[in-house]
Amino acid sequence: LTALGIGAASISFNTLTMESDKFICVREKVGEQNQVVIVDMNDPTNLIRRPITADSAMMHPTTKVIALKAGRQLQIFNLEMKAKVKAHVMNEDVVFWKWVTLSTVGLVTDRSMEGDSTPVKIFDRHANLAGSQIINYRVNSDEKWMLLNGISAADGRVVGNMQLFSREKGVSQPLEGHAAAFADFKQDVSAAANKLFTFAVRNASGAKLHIVEIDHKDGQPVFQKKAVDVFFPPEATGDFPVSMQVSKKYDVIYLVTKAGFIHLYDLETGTCIYMNRISGDTIFVTAEMETTSGIIGVNRKGQVLSVSVDEETIIPYILRSLGNADLAFRMATRNSLPGADNLVIERFNHCLTTGNYSEAAKIAATSPRGILRTPPTIERFKLIQVPAGQMSPILQYFGILLEKGELNKFESIELARPVLQQGRKQLLEKWLKEDKLECSEELGDLVKAQDLTLAVSVYLRANVPAKYAKIVPYAKRVGYQPDYSYLLQYIMRIDPEKGSEFASLLVNDESGPLVQIEQIVNVFASLNMIQQLTSFLLDALKGDKPEHAALQTKLLELNLLHAPQVADAILGNQMFTHYDRTYIASLCEKAGLYQRALEHYTDIYDIKRAIINTQLLSPDWIISFFGRLSVDQSLECLREMLTSNLRQNLQIVVQVATKYSDQLGAANLISVFESFKTPEGLYYYLGAIVNMSQDKDVHFKYIEAACNTGQFKEVERICRESNVYDPERVKTFLKEAKLQDQLPLIIVCDRFGFVHDLVLFLYQNNLYKYIEVYVQKVNPSRTPEVLGGLLDVDCDESVIKNLLLSVHAPIPVDNLVAEVEKRNRLKLLLPYLEMKIKEGSLETPIFNAIAKIYIDTNNNAEYFLRENKFYDAIVVGKYCERRDPFLAYVAYERGQCDNELVAITNENSMFKHQARYLVKRRDLDLWASVLNPENPFRRSLIDQVVGTALPETQDPEDVSVTVKAFMAAELPNELIELLEKL
Repeated sequence: LTALGIGAASISFNTLTMESDKFICVREKVGEQNQVVIVDMNDPTNLIRRPITADSAMMHPTTKVIALKAGRQLQIFNLEMKAKVKAHVMNEDVVFWKWVTLSTVGLVTDRSMEGDSTPVKIFDRHANLAGSQIINYRVNSDEKWMLLNGISAADGRVVGNMQLFSREKGVSQPLEGHAAAFADFKQDVSAAANKLFTFAVRNASGAKLHIVEIDHKDGQPVFQKKAVDVFFPPEATGDFPVSMQVSKKYDVIYLVTKAGFIHLYDLETGTCIYMNRISGDTIFVTAEMETTSGIIGVNRKGQVLSVSVDEETIIPYILRSLGNADLAFRMATRNSLPGADNLVIERFNHCLTTGNYSEAAKIAATSPRGILRTPPTIERFKLIQVPAGQMSPILQYFGILLEKGELNKFESIELARPVLQQGRKQLLEKWLKEDKLECSEELGDLVKAQDLTLAVSVYLRANVPAKYAKIVPYAKRVGYQPDYSYLLQYIMRIDPEKGSEFASLLVNDESGPLVQIEQIVNVFASLNMIQQLTSFLLDALKGDKPEHAALQTKLLELNLLHAPQVADAILGNQMFTHYDRTYIASLCEKAGLYQRALEHYTDIYDIKRAIINTQLLSPDWIISFFGRLSVDQSLECLREMLTSNLRQNLQIVVQVATKYSDQLGAANLISVFESFKTPEGLYYYLGAIVNMSQDKDVHFKYIEAACNTGQFKEVERICRESNVYDPERVKTFLKEAKLQDQLPLIIVCDRFGFVHDLVLFLYQNNLYKYIEVYVQKVNPSRTPEVLGGLLDVDCDESVIKNLLLSVHAPIPVDNLVAEVEKRNRLKLLLPYLEMKIKEGSLETPIFNAIAKIYIDTNNNAEYFLRENKFYDAIVVGKYCERRDPFLAYVAYERGQCDNELVAITNENSMFKHQARYLVKRRDLDLWASVLNPENPFRRSLIDQVVGTALPETQDPEDVSVTVKAFMAAELPNELIELLEKL
């Protein structure tokens, strides 16, 4: 154990338990943590360690169940199932406990002994155990006798004290003893086992091993009690027995002493077979070694030791070393051991020679490994003649064998001959049922002449199918009509597989069925042999005939009741079509085969009841199943699934809705999901169809569901990409939804021209940062509309200016100016415009806006209009017409906007300016238009040309063009007047 990593300090009687050869359980402290270490003897290197607080722990003898004791708290745990099996709080301290049977823990307190379940007191401790350390507690095989074992120090030695308790009589007997065990021993093959009690003691007067019978029953041979000396070497003065185990296989007592000696005694005679020292340290715990019928123990060094009998050498050792032929003979015949064959044969021959036939029969019947159970032995017994009235040796021989166990092939045949001759076949039937006979083809042939059914039984047991298959032709040949139903039933009880084969023979006989299929079915069913019945009917019902409808139903019914998986396979293969579908559907449902039930049900109430068991159905199959239902049925089933278990069934409902969306209708499916208030289901369903749908409602509901489920990225995507939804409806919803992120609303308003509404909403809800996001990142070209909206809500000018300056992307300045201008707030654009000019921008709208601002602010506007080459003269001129006609004239003049200039000067009687412009312009076509006789302002213009404009010019070309214009206009008098001024 130390080699496995278990500390030497943890290897002691108080910390280590071993209830069997399966497990060793050790309590160990590792660091500051208390642990239990479990050594599985089948896998000793794979230790199981668990933290515990218990002060005692022991494993179940056969399974991974551990019992723990912490003070008065008792608990039992199943380690494999990780579950608590039982718990109890005691009223007294438990000083010792032990698994006394596979289902019972024996508990020892200071005053009493308790048993299993909720502990029940079995007996009170005897006074002789007062002050003793309890080291063992044992129960015999029928749990009628208990033994409590303790030790104490007295007079310089260790004294053993025992209490033997009879549960039936309710009395105790105190004994002096150190180690003890219970055993069952058969003195005779025909008798019941004697209940024995064996114990060993060493006291001042010596050491003894006692073997006594307890609970003797009338009619049993009495077991003569034995008391034999136990040898201790002279130097082992302080040695004494510490533990004892009895081998059930060899009837050998294993006695271990404190000094590490092992003693082997024959249970029947008490003879010491062997003694030796196997350990230099005390072996403080032992258990039966079931695999070898020996003993296993652990010493203080942690060595795990085992001792067992070697079958091949034990008998030769007894003969050679002990010289005890009688013991060798007893053990060899009792335990079927090799090594004394010659001795057994000699005694057998001696008994025959001396006429001791009963003893000879017993020797032959119990001979080791059956060395005398041969045909020659049988022949020798048959030849012996005995006086009338005495039982023949052969019958004595067979009688012993029948009591002992099974007869071999030759013995069975020889026993059957006289029994059949005497017409006592019922004995043969009894022995067959008790498995006392070895069946063979020869025995079947022997029986066949008297009883066909019994012969079939023998053939079946002997596995000679060729023989029982010939029963039918044999019966026809001898003109015998057996009861085949009974015969089939008989065969089925013995060998179901061969019964199935025989049933097929009966149905497929060349002359027609010897038994109706229904009768065979009844035989199988009465014996509850569903597997064989199924195999038979699958073969018999081939062809799927209408007349077999009832049998098809019966086959499916029985399998659904007893083997649902087989029924499932049959239905899956679609082998039959004529059975009662409604009845089978209900059985399928009861058997948990909901898929098969749904395949058969037609009533919507049945379908709804079965479809909700989605955990037992394949999702792919459920989806395909909905393809068989009508629209109304499908919608009802979907509602039922959500009603039954929304969380479990939501995913499959979404998959069904997605696949059959066109057939079921999106509006219907949306209604289903909304009625159950499941935005998740609606979101996943609509998400699967929205990209292919042209339904406005689908797109809107998808946006709505995405918002409700927090899928904001998807809301943004669909708002950005979809051209189907109703923008006004979506805008209204997004405003009412008041999302944490307003980007979806921004996208909708930007795409569909709801900028003004957007700005008002964001501003009024203190969501200014999203206005910045919109103009800076989403769509800077919408900045003009945004500023217009902000102006409409009287937003502070500094905020607007800063917002405008934060936009670095191109902005349509003409739109910007228009939005601000119509609100008479053009001046606030000046910092932005000047910044753009400093950046080197030559955009005409920028200069148009600056011109308008200069005009409004009377900021040296005339100079700007005359000197700046980048503004649009017509735009600026139009802006000036009502504000300052002269500035409009200046703008038109700079831009040579002839028509506009003529119009503004005419309108405002600015004929002097018009005249000067015309002279400088030198455009004959323009002159022709203004000197047209139909021009009501011609006279005023001519007067200014003649009186002011022409005299002011110093350029001959100006004069020349003007003269030509007057001549072309046929104005001789005006021309003369003009020339006179020159």
